[in-house]
Amino acid sequence: MFRISMSSQVGTMLVSRRKSMGLSQTVVASRLGISQNRLSELEKNPAHLTLDRLLALTAILGLDLVLQEKGKPSTAGVEW
Repeated sequence: MFRISMSSQVGTMLVSRRKSMGLSQTVVASRLGISQNRLSELEKNPAHLTLDRLLALTAILGLDLVLQEKGKPSTAGVEW
């Protein structure tokens, strides 16, 4: 799990994940219903991502978007 404090970190993480999965911008853009050029712009400047587009992109990349209170430890993987 990574803590995000700047929008540029989101772009870096999305690019890294896309590449680690062996997916091209063209493939991911097609799945999102946008052009490859638009995906490139969003990866470079993720501040322009809408929440809906960010959620769609994280789903394509097999990621979850998690919000939690600051200072709270992650409960991922914890059984109740």
